Amino acid sequence: MAGASMKDIKLRIRSVESTMQITKAMELVASSKLRRARERQEHARPYFMELRDTLAAIEESTRDFSSPYQRRRDVRKRCLIMIAGDRGLAGGYNANIIKAVTGMMGGDTPVCILPIGKRAMDFCSRKGIEVVTAAFAEAGSVSVADCFAISDLITKGYLSGQFDEVSIVYTQFVSMLTQTPASESLLPLRAGTDEKREKPRSLVLYEPRPEEVYDAIVPGYIAGMIYGALCEAVTSEQGARRTAMEAASKNAAEMIEDLSLRYNRARQGAITQELTEIVAGAEH
Repeated sequence: MAGASMKDIKLRIRSVESTMQITKAMELVASSKLRRARERQEHARPYFMELRDTLAAIEESTRDFSSPYQRRRDVRKRCLIMIAGDRGLAGGYNANIIKAVTGMMGGDTPVCILPIGKRAMDFCSRKGIEVVTAAFAEAGSVSVADCFAISDLITKGYLSGQFDEVSIVYTQFVSMLTQTPASESLLPLRAGTDEKREKPRSLVLYEPRPEEVYDAIVPGYIAGMIYGALCEAVTSEQGARRTAMEAASKNAAEMIEDLSLRYNRARQGAITQELTEIVAGAEH
């Protein structure tokens, strides 16, 4: 009986060791992808900031400025761009973003979703939510060009009245241990910048008209915001996956240590029993 128990424990140890090798490998892969994602995030930021400042400069240099992208109207339908992951094994990454989107869907206003990521697409299918397009259902393959395509789709839908408000929901990378769901309003645009620039720009002559230049830049600005959110989300996913795999590897190591202790105890018990039987047989 003791031998069978030892065999079961040995098999369990080998199984846990095999699992630990996988979690360790996934941890290393996530660390490598996290480093690349953070570099991409840093490189994308200057482009977004420059577009934002250009839009603000046009507003400041034009009297009685007006743009259809700023015009507020009754919200009869909302559109959410939802960025989630393509795979699991990332802790609460996907569950947290789904919870955030679910919280934003409360109320009587109809909501449609443009899902980015397989988990986002699965969520929409499971809940029967209207999907703007399923062309970007794999977050890992979304490129800068795709972000411009999404922006073009969203801005045209907004101008045509398909929806009256557009927001993006993603996961913000705070640190290796903290990634929090966040949302930003894309349309309608708020007049002015979030903060004033330190150095005022000189007046620039825009041709044909400042409003037309502004409206031509907006889709690129929206694309920049989408790309920035995507970079944040990918960085957060890899950070969450690395943390989850690190914890899994640690738990596996502790389990192996406990199983090894049980195996040694069972082995010692088997040896003791065999010695007792030998001594008892010798006495008879």
